Amino acid sequence: MNQPVISNVFGTLGATCWSIQLVPQIVLNYRRHSAAGLSTGFMLLWSMAGIFLGTYNIVSGFNLALQIQPQILSTLSLITMGQCLYYARNWGLIKVSAFTSCMMVVLGSLEYTFVYALQIGIQRDTEWPKTFMSALAAALLVAGVAEQYAAIYKNKSVEGISFLFCGLDALGDITSLISVIFEPQVNIAGSTIYATELLFWLGIFALGFYYKGLPKSRRLIRTVRAILLTYQSRPGSRQTDVQDIQLESTSSSTSVFRLAQIGNQVREREAQRLDTA
Repeated sequence: MNQPVISNVFGTLGATCWSIQLVPQIVLNYRRHSAAGLSTGFMLLWSMAGIFLGTYNIVSGFNLALQIQPQILSTLSLITMGQCLYYARNWGLIKVSAFTSCMMVVLGSLEYTFVYALQIGIQRDTEWPKTFMSALAAALLVAGVAEQYAAIYKNKSVEGISFLFCGLDALGDITSLISVIFEPQVNIAGSTIYATELLFWLGIFALGFYYKGLPKSRRLIRTVRAILLTYQSRPGSRQTDVQDIQLESTSSSTSVFRLAQIGNQVREREAQRLDTA
């Protein structure tokens, strides 16, 4: 579908979502002086995934927003990883800054090299390296999400999982997927990258409902049932009045009029009970 405006709008939304999801985390880590709940490996995987995804998006000629999006992901992931090293592993500030800066230079250089090499390959009608890049990007993005599955399986709980973070990332996948679909030519490999990660995030939400939402729903249902049973079994309740009146009422020939009569009699009994009180 050749809709450049729609593609650019959704590509920008995708880049924004992937930016928003990590910026608040970086600020939160700084304010609380802790990176609790974050994994250094998770951030490293995403920083590397951004390089392969960026290479693929640039070589594929996607809109500018989708080309910038992976660079944002890699940069913010490296900054977050630096915070993990600083707060959790007690690395010095100079050491963390030097390491993070070196990683940015190395990954940036690799991406530039990959883009240059793949463009030469495309000119020679060699497409498999580009497909390989898309596969690597999808694999690393999914590997990052898979770490969340491992934590859930280990703890048999979703405690510590930020569903706001997951939701923003999933929303970024959805908007990016729409952006790719509305490119001049539908790119199957590019769509697969975002769709695959989206499916894994949906799995996280399903597990969240299983471990957190479902027990709450069951407790709510049990509470409502208990309240209803207590009300129905209480002497002089409305339900008791209805049952008594139904046994006494035989004058109406149709169910409609009979229900109306029962309703009037129930209201009369309630009024009498209030007057007595």
